[in-house]
Amino acid sequence: MKIEIDTHTHTLASGHAYNTIREMAAMAAEKGLKGLAITEHAPEMPGTCHIYYFQNLRIVPRRMNGIELLLGTELNIMNRAGEVDLPQKLLEELDIAIASMHTPCFHEEHSKELVMEAYLNVMQNEYVDIIGHPDDGRFPIDYKVLVQAAKEHHKLLEVNSSSLAPTSFRQNARENYKEMLAFCRKYEVPVIVDSDAHVDRAVGDHALAWELIREVQFPEELVVNTDLEKYFLYINLKRDSV
Repeated sequence: MKIEIDTHTHTLASGHAYNTIREMAAMAAEKGLKGLAITEHAPEMPGTCHIYYFQNLRIVPRRMNGIELLLGTELNIMNRAGEVDLPQKLLEELDIAIASMHTPCFHEEHSKELVMEAYLNVMQNEYVDIIGHPDDGRFPIDYKVLVQAAKEHHKLLEVNSSSLAPTSFRQNARENYKEMLAFCRKYEVPVIVDSDAHVDRAVGDHALAWELIREVQFPEELVVNTDLEKYFLYINLKRDSV
């Protein structure tokens, strides 16, 4: 399997990443991708950019180094109500929005009941496209319920390659993904495979995710970003190149 678009990456604007947009696009081109999403951490994450950054993304070209560029955000799920840290009007203007759990930003007890309530509520947000790294054992998940809700609300569940690295701080990601992917296969729910790159050399590096997907024999047709047009059609993003 080959990925044509990496939809979860960060630049130095996120505060703990190390390259510019142009450097990330250049690496995407070098690695043979057709598309790249820049998804900076939203304002609740310590050290990231101000809301003005996202409001001004309209000035950035949507093609760079021959790469189709999507500009958006990785939102923080903040509470059981599924509230996120950018306003709806602004999310409407972005190309892509991922919603993720991060320990500094989720202001509730990390019980399965509250975590699942948060996920189910955030999936009702029409501007959320992807549930980011639903793999961290510090946020316990009922994967059957999560997968069924993703199908109901037309959300993509992410298989995050960086979560599978030996240096990752996320807990039990490999085991959790095996459970999630089993339910995705059973209920025919698509997933998206991402790098979560915070440095240019990690762009398009999905090796650990592919290793796991091959191990569990997950069907290629349920991975939406193996084809750029397939991804755009799934999230209903209308671009001139499609």
